[in-house]
Amino acid sequence: MALQSIKDKTALVTGASRGIGKAIALALAAEGVNLALTARSAGALTATVDECRRRGHDNIRVEPFAADFLDPAAPGRLMEAAAARFGKIDFLINNAGCADNVTFEETTMEQWERFMSVNARAPFFLCQAALQFLRKSDAPVIINVSSVVGRQGYPNQAAYGASKHALLGFTKAMAREVQKDGIRVYALSPGATATDLIRSMRPDLDSSVLIAPEELAEIAVFLLKFRGNAMVDEINVRRDAGTPWAG
Repeated sequence: MALQSIKDKTALVTGASRGIGKAIALALAAEGVNLALTARSAGALTATVDECRRRGHDNIRVEPFAADFLDPAAPGRLMEAAAARFGKIDFLINNAGCADNVTFEETTMEQWERFMSVNARAPFFLCQAALQFLRKSDAPVIINVSSVVGRQGYPNQAAYGASKHALLGFTKAMAREVQKDGIRVYALSPGATATDLIRSMRPDLDSSVLIAPEELAEIAVFLLKFRGNAMVDEINVRRDAGTPWAG
């Protein structure tokens, strides 16, 4: 299988203070990847940064960056700051997101704007800002973390689902446009994952069958390493509900 080393590459990972983003950051640190990690406040990243440095045996660079994606200018500022600090960007992993349980009828304009800003607009313009740096890499990859909700409708998640549909939509179009530059673009769409967010939103779910963030991190590492002739567009990951294709 055509798996390449990703040691000494540089990755920008958003939403890295907890959950899926933190698990991906830790997995990349173990592979020797230098990390630009983001959260709404740099202080929220302290634990992740320390753990990544230990996982990388202090042989990697790990830097925290604060970014509030409700600010339309945040993606551009973040990309420029990270590229200036590290000198290059090889991988972009758009993981930051927000969600809530709210009925279609009760969804407010403020909630709509928040979901679309964080889940769709921010990754769109981060990808755009990253292109100039990714084109200089010998193995450039973008991974946009979406959701199974971006594939099918779920009650009480109309606005969230719309934002993830938007994410998947531009990911597909962008992938075709940047293929000529050798940039591989993937969507990773997990189902219910064992994160604080899911536990607060869906306390009814059996935690023993939720997807572990570390499982998703392993998939992300595989996608970053894979440079074969086969093309992977999207990986849908379902929780173990006891029935294949159950959603």
